[in-house]
Amino acid sequence: MAESAFELNEDQKQVRDWLHGFARDVIRPAAAEWDEREETPWPVIREAAKLGIYSLDFYAQQFFDPTGLGIPMTMEELFWGDAGIALSIVGTGLAAVGVLANGTEEQVGTWVPQMYGDADDVQVAAFCSSEPDAGSDVAAMRTRAVYDQAKDEWVINGTKTWVTNGGIAGVHVVVAVVDPELGSKGHASFIVPPGTPGLSQGQKFKKHGIRASHTAEVVLEDVRVPGSCLLGGKEKLDERLARAREKAKTGGERVKNAAMATFEASRPAVGAMAVGTARAAYEVALDYATSRRQFGRPIIDNQGVAFQLADMRTRIDAARLLVWRASWMATAGRPFENAEGSMSKLFASEVAKDVTARAVQILGGNGYTREYPVERMHRDSAIYTIFEGTSEIQRLVIARSLSGVAIR
Repeated sequence: MAESAFELNEDQKQVRDWLHGFARDVIRPAAAEWDEREETPWPVIREAAKLGIYSLDFYAQQFFDPTGLGIPMTMEELFWGDAGIALSIVGTGLAAVGVLANGTEEQVGTWVPQMYGDADDVQVAAFCSSEPDAGSDVAAMRTRAVYDQAKDEWVINGTKTWVTNGGIAGVHVVVAVVDPELGSKGHASFIVPPGTPGLSQGQKFKKHGIRASHTAEVVLEDVRVPGSCLLGGKEKLDERLARAREKAKTGGERVKNAAMATFEASRPAVGAMAVGTARAAYEVALDYATSRRQFGRPIIDNQGVAFQLADMRTRIDAARLLVWRASWMATAGRPFENAEGSMSKLFASEVAKDVTARAVQILGGNGYTREYPVERMHRDSAIYTIFEGTSEIQRLVIARSLSGVAIR
């Protein structure tokens, strides 16, 4: 087991520098165009696939990094380039994590490679959890999966929303209710293979930020998938549901549902995304403050500007350390007894909003225009406090962990 040492080794530094070069030379020059177009940047994704950045092998190497720092390092560098394009590159990872967290070895080996495709046939995947009336309140989920025993098939009906790559993905991972009486504990995850009849794209959302990332509704109408597409298998599901029913009677320990298992695994990674965006905005503001002259001197000579930059850098470094700690803990098998994963996501996402807002202020009128990237970074940063659990939900999770009280 790796010791806790928050410093990248030489191999990690080489990967970081490689990713940074890709973000600088490929992502950043394309960022403004794809933000304006509000379309999936397929040419950039294909370039990432050609270089090996968008691939199962690369993400597996980072995911299984024994220090736990591979994934946060990757996210920070790509999102330093641009949040919208980076999310298009890494969005498939959430679906892959859903399979890794809940699937059998056979399911992982069958479906995760199909999510990425290869350099000659690039694919993306989608994780479908949120619904129009069930975002943070996962117990309100209505999408239903009913088992047809005669055909060994599951029939899925419902509508999912806020789905990254929804409708344009090959593989969709769908969380559905299998036992309504158990609330959030009666959920399961299913693979919907490419071309399955009944799955269609609904509304595509026009967003405030991360506009190069495709976000849409996914509509499921009598979607039939083989029994083998139930992640974890029927026997494991039946055992889990039986335990949940027993615990419901006795008021015993919590049983994690499929969606929450995925989100818990990915929250520090979202924190790393936020750190990347915050760092990018800080660097633009620092460069501007040292070169912009007013009243015969650089504006960084003014304490009002210099102190803001000092606070920005301090908060970015603190956010990174929280993210790295949570990532290391997860890899080392240390339990999040104080909701350290949620802490990292909460703090880093709030830092990103604060730092990008300060960057806009330091650039003044220029910061408010699309001629400078901090305007886009500020818009992009808003998503970090919303998706994969709002800041309010993170505070709730942390407070419950600290107190042992079911705070509402």
